[in-house]
Amino acid sequence: MSPPPFRAKKKLGQHFLVDENLLGVIGRLARLGVADRVLEIGPGLGVLTAYLAERVAHVDTVELDRGLEPHLRERFAGGETVSLHFGDALALDLAALAPRATKLVANLPYNIATPLIVESLDGLPQIELWCVMMQREVADRLFASPGTKAYGAVSVLVRLAAERSGFHAVSREVFRPRPRVESALVAFERKPLPENFAQVKRVVTAAFAHRRKTLANSLALAGLAPRARAEAALAQIDRDLRSRAEALTPAEFVALTEALS
Repeated sequence: MSPPPFRAKKKLGQHFLVDENLLGVIGRLARLGVADRVLEIGPGLGVLTAYLAERVAHVDTVELDRGLEPHLRERFAGGETVSLHFGDALALDLAALAPRATKLVANLPYNIATPLIVESLDGLPQIELWCVMMQREVADRLFASPGTKAYGAVSVLVRLAAERSGFHAVSREVFRPRPRVESALVAFERKPLPENFAQVKRVVTAAFAHRRKTLANSLALAGLAPRARAEAALAQIDRDLRSRAEALTPAEFVALTEALS
């Protein structure tokens, strides 16, 4: 692997993918097809972008680092299958930017992976499949089981919106600079969202805001519901009033949200 032509910016969470041997794994987990339209966040040097562009109908990329713009525009000049967009993926209207994209395939910058995935669950309803590379610890949280240390708000929301379809541990050696943490590829497919998903998201976020406290206290501290009302809702779903957030299954959070309303 030759060194990348640009210095990665730590504040942007950049670790450039430079080993093309991993691309085949991404293609398999993403089940790429010639009719696919793909949204890619954080193209970096364009290694994954080029691989996608050869295999799908269109790729919309979003890159925050304007310093990479000349390189990316030169690399994909004249190409009709790649549209380059520059800006903050967490601030842009991605649904309007790539309205026909049905797959999100990306080597996500570590510092935006969790919020971007959470917001995409209902903010990008056209996305049917995600295949994303991220920090291994974050990847493990996405489909963690209730009662485990890794289980949290992101676990609940992702498990309500999708089912995991693939997982692949990734060596640190495929990136430059070499990250200090392990990485992983995780693929998951959309399933129907609960009708009250927006309300569930608020309840889940509040429930895990004070993880060490009881769920009723956490909801009260977050200003979502008075403690007495939260305890009544827990009783309605047959849960101990002393339960903490990590004890509830995703389905129970849906029921709790209905009880609170």
